[in-house]
Amino acid sequence: MGKLRRRIKHSKSFAERLIEEAAKFREAAEQLQRGTERELLMKRVMQAEAALEISDWLATPRAEPPVTFGPGAATKKRASRETAG
Repeated sequence: MGKLRRRIKHSKSFAERLIEEAAKFREAAEQLQRGTERELLMKRVMQAEAALEISDWLATPRAEPPVTFGPGAATKKRASRETAG
């Protein structure tokens, strides 16, 4: 028989943990000067925010994919930048 996985009971929801993680990394990045380390922290912020957006999307029945992830996302982003600028 295979090994059993250890189950972890989280006291906070997945969304709450992602929000806290993004805030923690953003705060750490703001303390640094521009450079590779700061960029890596900001990348982690963007990943946590993207994970939160995907999680929300998956939890919503029959929801359209977020603009940032759906088909033609690059075109929609570019069009929104052109109209805003």
